[in-house]
Amino acid sequence: MGDKKVYVIPCSGIGKATASVGRDATYKVIEEKRPECADTICLALLTLGDQETLEEVRKSDVITIDGCAKDCARKNVEASGKPPVINHRVHDYLKVHRDLKPEAVLDIGEDGRKLVEIIAEDLAEEIDELQTECSGSNADKPPSA
Repeated sequence: MGDKKVYVIPCSGIGKATASVGRDATYKVIEEKRPECADTICLALLTLGDQETLEEVRKSDVITIDGCAKDCARKNVEASGKPPVINHRVHDYLKVHRDLKPEAVLDIGEDGRKLVEIIAEDLAEEIDELQTECSGSNADKPPSA
């Protein structure tokens, strides 16, 4: 497998339950679903112009997840000089899954956790498409007998 990982970068979204959903989906995919192939980068470091972070984003495939219409994650990745290959907005998922509204910032509730799972599964599939070495090597698929 190559050393190049797909970076999933959620917005900071302070005070927004939808941002909490995006962050939780990011951690679910990088820690559980595709730990070998995906990682995240601190959006604040990117925003501040940290050279190492900028270089990593510029040489990698990046998926962003925004918790509101301001699209801060997408805009900050674009400002690095390379747009994300995929951008998600939690609100777009809520349009499709109207019954899965997150409850609060600190505790998104059962419906919010279901929404996290849906987004994380989409992210995992996209990472598989971007990083063919990851396909079939992930933790959420049962091992072959």
